[in-house]
Amino acid sequence: MTATNHATNPASTARRALLGTLVGAVAPGLGACASARRADAALLAPSGRLRASINLGNPILARRDAATGQVAGVSVDLARALAERLGVDAELTVFESAGQSVDAVRGGQLDIGFFAIDPLRSDGIRFTAPYVLIEGAYLVRDTSPLTDNAQVDRPGTRVMVGRASVYDLYLSRTLKAAEMLRAPTSPTVVDTFLAQNADVAAGVKQQLQADARRLGGLRLLPGRFMVIEQAMGLPAARGAAAQASLRAFVESAKSSGFVARALQRHGIQGAVVAPAA
Repeated sequence: MTATNHATNPASTARRALLGTLVGAVAPGLGACASARRADAALLAPSGRLRASINLGNPILARRDAATGQVAGVSVDLARALAERLGVDAELTVFESAGQSVDAVRGGQLDIGFFAIDPLRSDGIRFTAPYVLIEGAYLVRDTSPLTDNAQVDRPGTRVMVGRASVYDLYLSRTLKAAEMLRAPTSPTVVDTFLAQNADVAAGVKQQLQADARRLGGLRLLPGRFMVIEQAMGLPAARGAAAQASLRAFVESAKSSGFVARALQRHGIQGAVVAPAA
């Protein structure tokens, strides 16, 4: 886990201008009323700064630049835009796995996070409607006899997932015969799958495709085994008014085209903007 306080991280004039444009596109007029802005800030950022959890376990949403060490992505853009709308600074805390991110928001150490919606995460966290839909897929070796998703759930099949990821939660409920194995994080699933000689790797389709190109000798099974609904979440203790405020922000981000432009700007494929709630 690493923490970055963006109030103290200098930004260029061009970058600030771009963010201002993006925020205006997200919620034109919504931040114009000072009293409404203060009310929303009190609900979503009671400490006077927006403490956002950024999960690197899903590269569609956030990733770290290998050269600069800076974190960027759709979730980072959304966190900064929300802070701008509330009139507070954004403080990003970066986690390597979804499980760590969930725990930090559930415990109230952070104000918001970006999560795949799952029933097991609803205890202590309240979600918005999804802003992005992502496909979950299976990966196997080229030599594997498996050719279809329906063939995975059989005795003797060992499936590798990222620990506490939405794929872990979902497949732990739905696979009845296959054996579940767990890598430390979602980005390490394929390397761990190979190291432990598992039969199947499960995860974000885009990540699996990238690993297949990087390593060779691997292929995705056709189609998908689930569609992941990526949403924003906040501690349940904040109450219904805070959830409604965050939900309104997400709906504005979708309807204004902000989310679509963020996906395009970061070169994201394999994800689509969720429909209006």
